[in-house]
Amino acid sequence: MISGSIHTPIGAIKQVASKLNFRDRLGAVKVRWLIGRDNYMVEPGLYAVGKPGNTSDVFVSANYKLSFDHLRKNLDGINAWILVLDTKGVNVWCAAGKGTFGTQELVYRIKTTQLDKIITHRRLILPQLGATGISAHQVMALTSTHTGNIQKPKLSSPDFGSISPELKIEKGFHVVYGPVRAADIKLFIENGYKSTSEMRRVRFNLSDRIKLAPVDIVYARYKLLIAFAVIFILSGLNSKGIIFEQAVNKGLPAIINIAFAYFTGIVITPILLPYIPVRMFAFKGLITGLLLSIVLLYFNNLGGRNIEIVSWFLILSGISSFMAMNFTGASTFTSLSGVKKEMKVFVPVQIVFAGTGLILFILSNLIQITH
Repeated sequence: MISGSIHTPIGAIKQVASKLNFRDRLGAVKVRWLIGRDNYMVEPGLYAVGKPGNTSDVFVSANYKLSFDHLRKNLDGINAWILVLDTKGVNVWCAAGKGTFGTQELVYRIKTTQLDKIITHRRLILPQLGATGISAHQVMALTSTHTGNIQKPKLSSPDFGSISPELKIEKGFHVVYGPVRAADIKLFIENGYKSTSEMRRVRFNLSDRIKLAPVDIVYARYKLLIAFAVIFILSGLNSKGIIFEQAVNKGLPAIINIAFAYFTGIVITPILLPYIPVRMFAFKGLITGLLLSIVLLYFNNLGGRNIEIVSWFLILSGISSFMAMNFTGASTFTSLSGVKKEMKVFVPVQIVFAGTGLILFILSNLIQITH
């Protein structure tokens, strides 16, 4: 990643390549499967792309390496600075909501990197999705004059004004919000540092949704294993106890059904997201779960008794709905209040569906044995 260094009035600044190498691309694949996710970050501070000078643009990013790599890749051919904030390895959008991509951290990095001695202008270009964490007028105010000593701010304090004596520098920096996607940066610059309506549009297309699926698949793997274990044991249950042979014969197909529901909620529902005519993700997952049940019924995968078939419709729909609801955390289409409202409505529904389905599944085993 580091390709050299740039000499500045305050010393050498690390220069990063705008071309991603094999290691960068492999790291991106691995992190999407949660391999090494907790350590996938870069050191906060100032970096150079190309051969920037004192009039070159400054782009602000998170220290999540996937975000950082995506930015530097799209700065290919541009001489620029990248100011990386300490977001604890979290992407810009999520970090803005958590407060780590925030006003205090931005002002702190401006001061500690001595950015005012490196550039003559005072413009910072921030990603639009980071706007919720940054107060532009506070950045201007807190960087307007120089007094006191440097002190790293505490994120727990919501009062930006209380840190101003320690974090002010000579001239105020002003914030310019760039496009949503780094791929539009060059067009943004050509357009006089103004975002068009298309650049401001938050898109969540098919490729974006598919890229997020591996994270959810791996993230909930332990829940899936627990579900496998529960359904395997219940499959062997009858009036005489738990019969291992019955558990094997009936449990393995049941495990496959559970895996289908898990996959439907995490992968199929996001793929079909714009085409399912309801708003709530949990409701979308409920619909795809019901469709899955119909498909499995057609292939005789839900058993031969009506009570068992009904049990599977409830179980599979409940699982699919729950997993689809988890996807709200990966989408810019949702809000915290909306997710809370959705959970309040659908978590009880999912519990009732899954609980009732399991009871009927157990009853189907007992009825089958006693008759």
